[in-house]
Amino acid sequence: MTALTPTAPGCPSGLSPVTARDTKTGYAGFVRDVGDEHAIDLVVRGAKCGGCLSKIEKSVSALPGVTQARLNLSSGQMRVRWTGPLAADRIAQTISDLGYGVAAQAADTGAADKAREERSLLISMGVAGFAAANIMLLSVSVWAGTGEMGEATRLTLHALSGAIALPVLLFSGRHFFRSAWAALRNGHANMDVPISLALSLAFGVSVFETLRGGEHAYFDAVVMLCFFLLIGRFLDARLRRQAHAAANALAAMQTSAVTRLTDKGDAVSVAARDVAAGDRILLAPGERAMVDMRIFDGVSDVDESLVTGESLPRTFSPGMTLHAGAINVSAPLRGEALKVVEESLLSQIGEMLEAGEQRRSAYRRIADRAVSIYVPFVHTTAALACLGWLLLGASLPDALMIAAATLIITCPCALALAAPVAQVVAAGRLFRKGVYLRSGDAFERLAEIDHIVFDKTGTLTLGTPKLEGMVLTGQSLALDSPEAKAMLADAASLARVSHHPLSRALVATAGSGAAREGVREIAGCGLEASVDGQTWRLGSANWIGTDKALAAASGPSLWFAQGDAPAVQFRFVDNVQPGAADALNTLRAQGIDLEIVSGDQNGAVASLAGTLGIADWTGEASPQAKVARLETLRDQNHRVLMVGDGLNDAGALSLAHASLAPGAAIDISQSASDAVYSGGLDAIPLILRVARKTRAIMRQNFALAAAYNVIAVPIAVTGHVTPLVAAIAMSLSSIIVTLNAMRLQIEE
Repeated sequence: MTALTPTAPGCPSGLSPVTARDTKTGYAGFVRDVGDEHAIDLVVRGAKCGGCLSKIEKSVSALPGVTQARLNLSSGQMRVRWTGPLAADRIAQTISDLGYGVAAQAADTGAADKAREERSLLISMGVAGFAAANIMLLSVSVWAGTGEMGEATRLTLHALSGAIALPVLLFSGRHFFRSAWAALRNGHANMDVPISLALSLAFGVSVFETLRGGEHAYFDAVVMLCFFLLIGRFLDARLRRQAHAAANALAAMQTSAVTRLTDKGDAVSVAARDVAAGDRILLAPGERAMVDMRIFDGVSDVDESLVTGESLPRTFSPGMTLHAGAINVSAPLRGEALKVVEESLLSQIGEMLEAGEQRRSAYRRIADRAVSIYVPFVHTTAALACLGWLLLGASLPDALMIAAATLIITCPCALALAAPVAQVVAAGRLFRKGVYLRSGDAFERLAEIDHIVFDKTGTLTLGTPKLEGMVLTGQSLALDSPEAKAMLADAASLARVSHHPLSRALVATAGSGAAREGVREIAGCGLEASVDGQTWRLGSANWIGTDKALAAASGPSLWFAQGDAPAVQFRFVDNVQPGAADALNTLRAQGIDLEIVSGDQNGAVASLAGTLGIADWTGEASPQAKVARLETLRDQNHRVLMVGDGLNDAGALSLAHASLAPGAAIDISQSASDAVYSGGLDAIPLILRVARKTRAIMRQNFALAAAYNVIAVPIAVTGHVTPLVAAIAMSLSSIIVTLNAMRLQIEE
């Protein structure tokens, strides 16, 4: 690979045009202090490859005092930290001098640029498609009238085709010309180089032939080639825009307001990024923590499901640490911010997402490998054909015509369609089964899976507790017994005033009824009411006064005490997803190893693993622990599929070789995954089976495209190609790969 120099402008790969270099000043207002360092978040436009990333990061890191310069290719977001007097304007100017657009993140998130690019490609594709349809009408007339049509009529039709093709070439073809020029300027070649050569040479030769009254013109091939390739370019742009949706959603979460307490005790609303370590924070019921904080006042139930995966709220009291992302449920909490938002757990998960996106972007797809062979082959063949005919005594126009014919007949239409058409057909089949694909290369990575890591809550289980049984003085009570029904009705009269998940599950079993008046909810404990001179309590075992050992071993439970009477225990269970056992057995039959890594309690995870026959499991796993486990499996050369639904799974979903999220998962998890499925786990074996078949079809399509070139190239090189032959050959190659891909619709 050609060595990169910090002074060379533009994208080394030429994957996209270089944006304007002008840079606005005034970045000082976007600088914030993080401890002893200064920090700024920028949006870099025009960077699309590893060379861009390396060049930008090295150039910025070389500035005096810079301690961190990290660019995310998927989102275009760059984070810079430094010490000393370095001006933010100089950082931005350094990036701009390399040929990339730059803006402050607060002013430009890059989403508008990506939407603009996608819209431009769509318009260009529409123009090319409309023009191709019209030119083909004229070309068909020329082909049909061969030997009978007058020269003047033929030239008129050629001239009309050229008049239509010229604006299409300039407008729709600019995407390929810009990319090819950027690549050549930096000493590289990409797929757009032979495409640009084919378009330019075919149009130029066609104009020459039209002016001298020749029989053949290739205007139809020019426009059709442009149209077909723009389809793939548009789909790629849309997928790239969706690729960093998870990181953007997480970043938006971190910009929420935080209630900060002043020295006088006044509550002031500030942006999360303005919170410093040591600030006092008020977390009201229903609010999500934006920074990691240590509680110094208040007792409340906190929903940590997005952070830890624990399905039930946990009671927080003074001295405990509450992580960003958790939701306060029942009572106000006051705490001290431990870290700035950039160092919180939410930010760490965001960095995990970025790291996962970078690793996936480095995955070399089948199409990329095919292109690396195709580009030099086409260049060499066309050049040798032109040179050979010149040596044989042919005129320069005739030699160029043969070279153009070679480029056209080896047009990468079939190659360009080989992978996309198979992916579209397979995605359509899965969509009808309730599976939505989010990644263009998902099929290739899913086909390589040999190990699956499952989250527990909401993935293998339904994520909603259900009353399983009742225990009184060590004896189980039948739920349909009169005694159990009476106790359940009394307990439900208290539970109806609470939003706790176990209370809702209790009420769901008891059915409709009246809510008892005078019920008090004590944060972290439970519900209490005075009934006929007795104190009724429904809540935790410790509060009721039950044996702690018995409570710890019983799993999720509520205890109900009526005065001095023995307390009754309501036991709950998170039901397994319907059809989970059959789906897992199918996966085992496919030779795939299964594992559970969950943030839920060890007892609950162990019980579920035993029920489903999964030997490898890990409980009470943090988001970092899940990522670490996936890295270990990757180092062992496993191709891991991660299946999860919570924020605590987002980093692992992004890092995994491939990932799936159920339809009920949070938006961030769905954005971080390759596909979203609805229904039960039986969708997973289907997805993997379709992925393997899709990969096989894509390989067959590339083989068919290669075979087509083997047959067509000798015909082109020997000068026996006419517009009719080229059109038929191009169409047949595209039709063949399309029909082969249609086999994916056949149910197995």
